[in-house]
Amino acid sequence: MRHLLAGHLMRGDLHDRHLETVSVTVSEARMSRDLRHAQVFVSELGRDVQTQTLESLNRLAPVLGGRLAREMNLKYAPRLRFEADQSFSHAAHIDDLLRTGLAAHASAADDAGDQEAAPSAPGKGDE
Repeated sequence: MRHLLAGHLMRGDLHDRHLETVSVTVSEARMSRDLRHAQVFVSELGRDVQTQTLESLNRLAPVLGGRLAREMNLKYAPRLRFEADQSFSHAAHIDDLLRTGLAAHASAADDAGDQEAAPSAPGKGDE
């Protein structure tokens, strides 16, 4: 299903002016057990999904569901619900946290190394 949806979006055969101007990626499609409902996660290339993109996709959902039913030989056309895929932004956030933590750890290790390497002031017993 994901590949078929991506193909329709890539070909631009949906006749929606907004969708012709954006590059939409279908990252996941979760089907219900009876194949009547599908939750489709999408993202836009290089940015978060715009509200207008989700509105356009959800407006075209019945048309896409009908096409999928024919292409997949389904008895019923699935009801598609398009949602923004947050996994890329979550991954970027985790990456930032890890990078910040590693930088802080490296800084603390450098500070500890500098303190150990610094010569101590000569005392009375050192002479």
